[in-house]
Amino acid sequence: MDEADSHENVVPGSDEELSTPDVHGYEFRDGFDFGELLESYATTGFQASQLAEAIDIAEQMRAADATIYLTCTSNIISSGLREVVAALVREGHVDVLITTSGGLTEDVIKTAKPFKMGEWDADEAALRERGINRLGNIFVPSDRYVWLEEYLYDFFEDFFADESLRTPTAFARELGATLDDENSVLKQAADNDVPVYCPALTDAEVGNFLYFYRQQHDADIDITLLDDYERLIDGGLAADTTGLIAVGDGVPKHHAIMTNLFRGGADYAVYISTGMEGDGSLSGAPPDEAVSWGKIKEADTNYTQVEAEATLVFPLLVAGAFQ
Repeated sequence: MDEADSHENVVPGSDEELSTPDVHGYEFRDGFDFGELLESYATTGFQASQLAEAIDIAEQMRAADATIYLTCTSNIISSGLREVVAALVREGHVDVLITTSGGLTEDVIKTAKPFKMGEWDADEAALRERGINRLGNIFVPSDRYVWLEEYLYDFFEDFFADESLRTPTAFARELGATLDDENSVLKQAADNDVPVYCPALTDAEVGNFLYFYRQQHDADIDITLLDDYERLIDGGLAADTTGLIAVGDGVPKHHAIMTNLFRGGADYAVYISTGMEGDGSLSGAPPDEAVSWGKIKEADTNYTQVEAEATLVFPLLVAGAFQ
């Protein structure tokens, strides 16, 4: 191989002129404009550009007057994103909310007793001795759950007084109506007639306390799921257009896309996820995999995924698309 061939291997050159935008970030000149910063994400590259695409798709949902499903896992409510979710519900930007049991219980706790900032690097055994539970760098003293048990026991007595067989949506609605905190997701949902679906209602303290309440007070009580599932499917079938914003993964995300399967798929979808596709799990599955199942419709720019931790990007999505 001569020098010319070697040089061609190292610097092959290109005759093609690409027509796509130039990579260019925000310059921070002549003051600061938050809207322009978000717009610059489109040409910043990497996940910033994915976020810009997510903002655009969320704006398309709004322009199409789509029925918007917001799904979130309990850690979203554990963090300061609780206030962001409550604001979306309060301002009428969410039509359906799907979450986990922990999301309900932690929302209730925070109406009376705050979670506290902690540390990632902590002596776990010492925390256990002190009665402190760790969620990442958030600390939750155990007295919060003592208070929650008393609150829910009083609520259960009224909730099951006339009907022993209830649904998770009824649980969330009537529980939210008892709360007095403008930053409560459940209160805002109850006040604004937004159904809150929780298909895994027993998978947190609610389940524990329902177990004890049933054992000690009323053996006939039960939570039924199929009525809620039917209602969620029927709502999707009746909607002209649907859009999904999945903050986190797991059961809430899948419940949204699975029930949209019955209508031929969701029209728009935005995922915010740290899940890994390589293990084949639903949590790591990107939106194009849902297209293969018929759970999301395929169009040129109707779905995207932001591979990022939600506390970093979800407030920016809300600011860019809903404010």
